[in-house]
Amino acid sequence: MAEWRNLAEVAVQPEPGRAFTAAGRDSRDHAHFHRDVLRWHTAFAASPAQAWALHFEDAACFAAALYGAWHAGKTVVLPGDALAGTQARLQGRGDGFAGDWPQATLAAPTDDVSATATPLQPLDAEAARLVVFTSGSTGEPVAIEKRLRQLDAEVHALEAALGPGLEGATVHGTVSHQHIYGLLFRVLWPLSAGRAIVPRAFFPEDLLAAMDGQDAVLVASPAHLKRLPAQLDWASLHGRLRAVFSSGGVLPAEAAHEVSRLLGVSPTEILGSSETGGIAWRRWREEQPAWRALPGVEWRVHEGVLEVHSPHLSDAAWWRSQDRAEPDGCGGFRLLGRADRIVKVEERRVSLDALERQVRAHPAVGDVRVLLLGGSRSALAAVVAMARGLPVPEDAAARRALSQALSRHLAASQDAVTRPRRWRFVSALPANAQGKVTEAALTALFRPERPTAMWTLRTPTQARVELPLDASLAVFDGHFPQAAILPGVAQLDWAVQLAREAFPIPSRFLRMEALKFQRVARPGDTIHLELEWQAERCTLQFRYTSVHGPHASGRVVFDHGE
Repeated sequence: MAEWRNLAEVAVQPEPGRAFTAAGRDSRDHAHFHRDVLRWHTAFAASPAQAWALHFEDAACFAAALYGAWHAGKTVVLPGDALAGTQARLQGRGDGFAGDWPQATLAAPTDDVSATATPLQPLDAEAARLVVFTSGSTGEPVAIEKRLRQLDAEVHALEAALGPGLEGATVHGTVSHQHIYGLLFRVLWPLSAGRAIVPRAFFPEDLLAAMDGQDAVLVASPAHLKRLPAQLDWASLHGRLRAVFSSGGVLPAEAAHEVSRLLGVSPTEILGSSETGGIAWRRWREEQPAWRALPGVEWRVHEGVLEVHSPHLSDAAWWRSQDRAEPDGCGGFRLLGRADRIVKVEERRVSLDALERQVRAHPAVGDVRVLLLGGSRSALAAVVAMARGLPVPEDAAARRALSQALSRHLAASQDAVTRPRRWRFVSALPANAQGKVTEAALTALFRPERPTAMWTLRTPTQARVELPLDASLAVFDGHFPQAAILPGVAQLDWAVQLAREAFPIPSRFLRMEALKFQRVARPGDTIHLELEWQAERCTLQFRYTSVHGPHASGRVVFDHGE
C-alpha cells in the first residue's frame, strides 16, 4: 500500500515508485507528475494574474496544472465546461485561462525546468483556494470557495470510511473532474492514496475495455449507472472491480440492484453537495440502506430537517439543509424528501415529493419529476421516464392515452387542481454532467428549442437520429411569422449538440467546411440527421434529409490538439 500523503504535500517531492497514471503506453509515475507540476508552477509564477480558470479534458494534465497554480500562489477557478459563453461569464472572476479554452491565455509549458527549479514547499492549507460551482438546478450556477484544508479533511474521511480494500486499484470514471465529486474521487483522493488514475470514459464499451484485467474502482453518477447496457460482458469484471461509487443524485433502488447484478459489487452512494462536501454514505446491500455519516461529520435532525456540522464546511456553524430526515435508530438517518418542494397551485399547497411518489407507483413509470410551470396561470407538469423495457409513446394519441391513464391513477388521492396538467414522456430524465436533473432542463421540455431526439443508430463513429419538427418549438419564433421555417443556425447547433451526445468531441471549434442549405424544413416535417465522426481528422460530417429530399449538409472541424 502506498504511503498516505496530505494534499498539501502531494507534489512536494517526486516518488518514482508511486502510482499516478495507469500502466500502459501512456503510463506516468509520480516523478513525471512532479516534473509537470514544476513546469506549470514556473509558468504560473511568471504571470501577475492571481485567479486562473482551469479546464482540461485529461485528468493527469489537470492535476499537474492545479498543483502548479496552487504552488505559485494562485486561486484556481473550476468551471464545468470550456464553452465560449462560460469563458465570457468568467472574465470578471478569472484573470487567466489555462487548458482547453477557445482562447487560452497560458499554453501548456514544455521546457524542462526540473533541474533548476526551486524545490516546492508544502502548501498552506488555509491559503490555497479553489472556486467550484453549484449545478445551478434552479438558475445560474453559484460560486463556492473551498480552502485546501476542507478538501484535505474530506479525502481523509473518504479514505477512512471507504478506502479499505482499494489498495492497488486503478481509478476509472465516467464523471468529469471539473466538478467537485469527480475532482475528489478521480484526482485528489487517488493522489493522496497513491492510486492510479486514467482518462474519463465516455462509452460503456470503452469503460469495460479499460478496466479489463485490472483491479479497478469505478466513479460514476446515477445517470450513467442507470444506462449500463446489459448485453456487455460485465461479468469479466467480477472479482476485480473493488468498488462502484455514485453521487450527484439519488440512485433508484432498481438501478442499484441491477448494478450489483451486472458488476458484481454493491454500489456505494455518497451524499453531499458543492457547499457541504461529503456528508454521508450508504452501500446497497439491502433494499433501502440508511445513510451513515463520514468520519468527522456530525448531523442532527432539527424540526424535521437535516443539519450538518463538518470540517468540510467553510466555518464551524451548523449548516441547515433542505432535506427532511429522520434517525433510523441505529446511528444513521433516512431522507424523506426535500423540505422546500412545497408549492401553491390556485391557493392549494402541494408536495411535489408526495406527488412524485404517487406517480412513480404506476407500473409504466420508471422515474418522474413534477414541477410548477409559471405563467398567467401556474400549472403542474410532469416529466416521466418510462419503466424499463417500455418504449416512449411516439404519436400524439399514445401520449394522450398514457397521460390520461396516469391522471386516473392519481384521481383517488388528488383532485383536478393538484394533478399535473401537462406531461412529457422520455426514455431517461435529462441530466447534466454531474448526473443531476435540473429544473431548467425539465422546463425546456415544455417549451423546447430542439425536438425530442429519437436515435436509430449510435456507434463510436456513426449516428442517426430522427427529429420531428413541432410548431411549438421555440426555435420557430420569428422564422418567419407568415411561413415558419427551421433556421440554418439551429440546424448547425443541433448537429453539434447531438454529436456531442454521441461522440467524445473536443470542446474547441475551428471552422465550418462545405456548408450547404438545399431545402427549407417546416413544422410538421420529420427530418433525419446523419452524423459521422472522423476522430483522426477531428471532423464531424452531418447531413439533414426528409421525405422531401436533402435539407442541409456540411463539415465541422474541431481542434485535435486538445
